Amino acid sequence: MKPTFIAFLAFCLGLSATGAERKQPDIIVIMADDAGYSDFGCYGGEIETPTLDKLAANGLRFSQFYNTGRCCPSRAALLTGVYQHQAGMGHMTKDRGIPSYSGTILPHVPTLAERLKKGGYRTMITGKWHLGTEPKQSPVARGFDRFYGTRNFIDSYFTVLKHCAVFLDDKEVLPGTETPVNHLHPDQEWYTTDVFTDYALHFMDESFKQHAEKPLFLYLAYNAPHFPLHARAEDTKKYRGRFRDVGWDKLRQERYERMVKMGLIKKEWALSPLDVPKWETYDAKLRDELDFKMSLYSAIIDRMDQNIGRVVEKLRSAGRLDNTLILFMVDNGVPGTGVHDWRGLFAKSGKHPETRVDNYAEWGRRGGWSSSSGRGWANLSNAPFRMYKRYTHEGGVATPLIVHWPAGVNAKGKLRHAPSHLIDIAPTCLAAAGLEGEGMEGESLLPVFAKDQKQERTLFWEHEGNRAVRKGDYKLVAMHNTPWELYDMSKDRSELKDLASAMPKKTTELRSAWEAWAKRVGAKPWDEVNVKKNKKK
Repeated sequence: MKPTFIAFLAFCLGLSATGAERKQPDIIVIMADDAGYSDFGCYGGEIETPTLDKLAANGLRFSQFYNTGRCCPSRAALLTGVYQHQAGMGHMTKDRGIPSYSGTILPHVPTLAERLKKGGYRTMITGKWHLGTEPKQSPVARGFDRFYGTRNFIDSYFTVLKHCAVFLDDKEVLPGTETPVNHLHPDQEWYTTDVFTDYALHFMDESFKQHAEKPLFLYLAYNAPHFPLHARAEDTKKYRGRFRDVGWDKLRQERYERMVKMGLIKKEWALSPLDVPKWETYDAKLRDELDFKMSLYSAIIDRMDQNIGRVVEKLRSAGRLDNTLILFMVDNGVPGTGVHDWRGLFAKSGKHPETRVDNYAEWGRRGGWSSSSGRGWANLSNAPFRMYKRYTHEGGVATPLIVHWPAGVNAKGKLRHAPSHLIDIAPTCLAAAGLEGEGMEGESLLPVFAKDQKQERTLFWEHEGNRAVRKGDYKLVAMHNTPWELYDMSKDRSELKDLASAMPKKTTELRSAWEAWAKRVGAKPWDEVNVKKNKKK
């Protein structure tokens, strides 16, 4: 679709109570961190997410939306509209001496914030940046007027890790500390999900009062529900005991049945096999421990949903909700290391205590890789799909996308099945704002908002040698240093029936397409990237 027509369509959609005068919508992009496809109520999960559910009921849910399978690459794709390698974030924030693996968004690649700011928007971000720690790589340097959060990763909720200082704009306001101060609300405990929302609301108020003539763009990048399992006691209490008697076997089946009923997945797609021991094999003590961990994980998501509700209410009270485009998504699936948690990985090494119920006080606020939901619950979170974060099978790259924009989307509670990707977010936001987005790989989803699209689309993935290409109904996918697998996504999105041997021509066609893409965007063989000689001198 041509940019001029996109801009015209956005012009029409943006008409509001002001009559013939076009009003650019406010835009809010919310990204969760390390959550599964079916973790949210409106995607079949049992975790309580009433805010997201209501946004979905009054907007759209995408059933086949994709991320990149990992945090930094997903954030780069989201903010640039190009594949992560083209943006310079082929892996994480380490500069490996190759442009496509520079560890930050390359200077010549414009960000969505830069484009929107140039187009008249007031731009702000709170939460996790994770796209470079140097001043020239900061959010403020890359188009954001206001910033509160970390330039680096977070991996903690109640504390600030040593290398993850918190910034207000470009000023460090919280160095690494076990007792961070909640500057906006000194009487309240510092907890990332709450504080990031506090500053989001603060920036919104500032924009409404001091820049009333400008629409706003807010990128709210929560670290929830990324490990460690840091949850507020009042939220955890709500879930404690819910999972002890049912376990992941039954819950996966229940989620699967709900997703089929909702129309998110087809009944022809089988539920992927359980990837961990059956719940019945565990004794009461271990079941209680695992119930506790899933309660913590659920509480973290619940708290995030509560805070998204605060943002929605702020828009409502300001009379701006109808003409605000809200987009919610996740950067990657849940990691699957350690069946019961990180305990087998780190407890034996002495890095962290073993994570049990009776010693929760020792690890309940310990940052870093101290605690996780574990592969058993990750297998539930990513249901009905196979695999986990870092991988390009559906369990790693499938994400919810919830769209809410009353002034721009007529459909309510509808599904969109068109395969789409994070690279589509930036062009979609620009089109909604009536601005052109030249040089992007992604496509505006405004036409899909209006009506589900069925035209063939080709999408690509690569991370640490895990790779995939999807063209139409067929997806070719492989893990690092393993043979390609071919799946018919119209019949088998669970990726259980490998057709590579039965369809050699299709396999060759898609492999050639992936190799041409990899060469074009700079996706190098992982063994070549991951060697010392490619470290920047």
